Amino acid sequence: MAEVAAGGPGGGLAGGAGRARAKGLGLAVFSSVCFGASGPFGKALIGAGLNPLQAVWLRIAAAALVLVPLVAALRGRAAVRGVRAHLPRLALYGLTGVAGCQAFYFLAASRLPVGVAILLEFTGPVMVLGWLRLVRRAPVHRTAVLGVAVAMAGLALVVQVWTGLRLDALGLAAGIAAAACQAAYFILVDRLTGRIDPLVMTAAGSVVAAAVLTALCAPWTVPWAVLAGTVPIAGHTAPAWLPAAWIVLVSTVLAYVTGVAGVQRLSAQVAGAICYTEAVAATLIAWAVLGERLAPVQLAGGVIVLTGAFIAQRAVIDRTPATGTAGAAGSAVLPAEPAGTEGH
Repeated sequence: MAEVAAGGPGGGLAGGAGRARAKGLGLAVFSSVCFGASGPFGKALIGAGLNPLQAVWLRIAAAALVLVPLVAALRGRAAVRGVRAHLPRLALYGLTGVAGCQAFYFLAASRLPVGVAILLEFTGPVMVLGWLRLVRRAPVHRTAVLGVAVAMAGLALVVQVWTGLRLDALGLAAGIAAAACQAAYFILVDRLTGRIDPLVMTAAGSVVAAAVLTALCAPWTVPWAVLAGTVPIAGHTAPAWLPAAWIVLVSTVLAYVTGVAGVQRLSAQVAGAICYTEAVAATLIAWAVLGERLAPVQLAGGVIVLTGAFIAQRAVIDRTPATGTAGAAGSAVLPAEPAGTEGH
C-alpha cells in the first residue's frame, strides 16, 4: 500500500487503469447519446417518406462511404493487415452487431409497440452475462449483474412497456434476434480488444453491413427526393439532408467508433449496462426535437436506468494481463486463447 501511495510501480499501474477506465466510461456514455439521437431524427425522415429499412440502409451505407477513405488515409496498410488477420470475426461483427441489430430492431418495432421492441433489444446485455458465465465459464461480476438488472427495470418504465401491449410471434422473434445481435456486438468487440483499431473495426463492419442491407433494401427504390425536401424538427422545419447527415456522421460513425473504443476500455459486461443510457438519451432528445411528452414515470425510469449504469460501472474488470503490452486501441493485449476455444 505504501508503494501505491508513493506513486511507485503499483501506483502507476493503478493510475493508468483508472484513467483508461474513466476514458472508457466517457466514450461509452458519449456513444450511447449519439446512438440515442438516431431515433428522433430517423423518425423525421421516415415520416417524410423513407421506410425503416431504407433509413437503416442509408445510414450504414453512407457511414461506410465516409469511413473507408478515412481509414485509408489515417491507417493505410496497417488497416488492411488488421482486417485480413481478423476477417472472420469482423465479418460476423458487421453481419450481427451492425446489420442484424439494426434490421431486426426495426422489424420488431414494426410489429410490436416500440417500447416492447426496445426492451427486447436491450436484453442483449443479459445475454452477454449469460454467455460469459455459461459458455465461456468466465467470472461475471455481481455488481455488473446488479447494474444490468436495475437498468432493465428502469428501461421498462422509460419505454412504458405496458402501453398497448400485444403479442406477435414474428415481432417477438425479431426482438430476441436484435438482442442476440446486440450481445454479439459487445462480445466480439471485447474479444478483439487490443488486436484491432476501433476505427478499422467500425469501417470493416460497416462495409459488411452495407453489403448485406443493400441486398435487402433494393436502394434503387429509395425515394431520394425526400432528401431534397424539408422535415419538422423542434417546432420548425429543416432541410431533410440535415438530419440525414446527423444520423450518418454522429449517430453511426461517431457512435460506433466511440462505442467500440469504450467497450475495449471497459469490458462487455460493464459496457453492456452503460448502453442503457441510450434509451434515456433517445427519450430526452425526442422530447426536445419532436416535442414528445414525458410522463413522470418515464422520468423516474430514467433516473433508475442511470442508477443501474452507475452501479455496473463500479465493477472492476481486470483487463491488464501481467505480460500485456499496449494494443492498437490503447488497451492491454489479451492473453492467447487456450487451444480449442473459440470466442465470439
